Amino acid sequence: MDIDRSMPPQTSHTSRLHAAIRRTLSTFRFRPTAMPSCFRPSSPARHGRAARCLAVMLAGLAGLAGNAYAATWQVQPGGSIQAAIAQAAAGDTVHVARGHYAENLRIDKPLSLIGQGRPTIDGRGKGDTIRVAAEDVSVEGFIVTDSGADLGEQNAGIYIQPGSHRARVTRCDFSYTLFGLWIEKAKDVVIEDNLITGKRDLDSSQRGNGIQLYNTTGARILRNNISFVRDAIYVDVSHDAIFRGNRMHHSRYGTHYMNSYRNLWEDNDTYYNRGGLALMEVRDQVVRNNRAWGNSDHGIMLRTIQDAVVENNIVAGNARGFFIYDAEYNTLRGNLVVDNQVGMHVWAGSVRNVVEKNDFISNREQVKYVASKDEKWGAENGNHWSNYVGWDRNGDGHGDVAYEANDMVDRLSWRHPMVKLLLASPAIQTLRLIAQQFPLLRAPSIVDPKPRMRPEHSDWRNWLGKHYR
Repeated sequence: MDIDRSMPPQTSHTSRLHAAIRRTLSTFRFRPTAMPSCFRPSSPARHGRAARCLAVMLAGLAGLAGNAYAATWQVQPGGSIQAAIAQAAAGDTVHVARGHYAENLRIDKPLSLIGQGRPTIDGRGKGDTIRVAAEDVSVEGFIVTDSGADLGEQNAGIYIQPGSHRARVTRCDFSYTLFGLWIEKAKDVVIEDNLITGKRDLDSSQRGNGIQLYNTTGARILRNNISFVRDAIYVDVSHDAIFRGNRMHHSRYGTHYMNSYRNLWEDNDTYYNRGGLALMEVRDQVVRNNRAWGNSDHGIMLRTIQDAVVENNIVAGNARGFFIYDAEYNTLRGNLVVDNQVGMHVWAGSVRNVVEKNDFISNREQVKYVASKDEKWGAENGNHWSNYVGWDRNGDGHGDVAYEANDMVDRLSWRHPMVKLLLASPAIQTLRLIAQQFPLLRAPSIVDPKPRMRPEHSDWRNWLGKHYR
């Protein structure tokens, strides 16, 4: 084992502590005028004030002592990282040189583990490659590979166990791990700038998730690239988190998300999955400036969700742009829904939502609405519908005739899909006209009383043809 401590060999922890205390005490000349007022003979302070003042001084000395104890350890190829962790003290830093280290690590004290030149930690196909079992642990700059493959044991590249608050994992590559990171009952964890690739030779159902959060608060999941896992980010009972700048692709769901509140989803890309963002049984979410494209089913699923704001997202080239089920009291604003087979599939009592200033462009079917009565969208500002055929006589930018998303022909095509082959035929167009003239033939629909004549997104053409491959 090759472990070096980067400090002068003649300097011990005890001598450094004594030196720190002497430096601190030397700042006081111990004249009554230089002493804290609570210790001056003439001070009217009582014993309680003196005790508090002494406690403050001792706390300062303790901080100096902690700095004096901090050390740096170096592990070279052929050495043991676990041995260095065992010898290190809380607050120390362990540097690991580039090389291949076949061992399963357990970090049970606050320290920083930093790779130099991206060394590889190989779990040898068993258990967790790294297990974090202490607060304030930082892991940076490693290739973490070959965890076990036991779904029941939830084997992971890095498992952050309950109570390991403020853990930080940055700039690591996870290769052939079952779960990339499993984070459980930990607060204020930061996971950023990692590349996570699962066991891609396994069937999707036999893989783990890229990042799994369970019963956490305050997590920051930033700029990670995740692929070939079951679900790229799986979130359950986790609140007050930020998910920003992540890329999630070639998985079952980009995000599978349940029972969690007050989170921010911002500037993420989900593509070439079965489903993009799946937000289920949640409330108080902000979902903005994301891009969900080329997914074989939905781009964004909103299922049993309340009090969320979903704004300025691009949803393009999916089988269903939005799938909205049992969603109430949400705001959908400023989204571009373009070139999907179905722009929005809305059903199961999804009512009392504010839907304003969205662009529905070139979707084969703009809205598939399943309900027993009309639902009004765009009452204040309207939405843009590329298939709207009305007019704007007063030039206010809104059509003079309300837009209705579904008619009898749409309902007929849902029941008999082969009808879609005839959608452009004169017979079908005639049937649409007849249905408009006879209200008894009218189907319940999304109704927009102020359809916008021009789209908000001038770059919508850039998102054509982004289909699943």
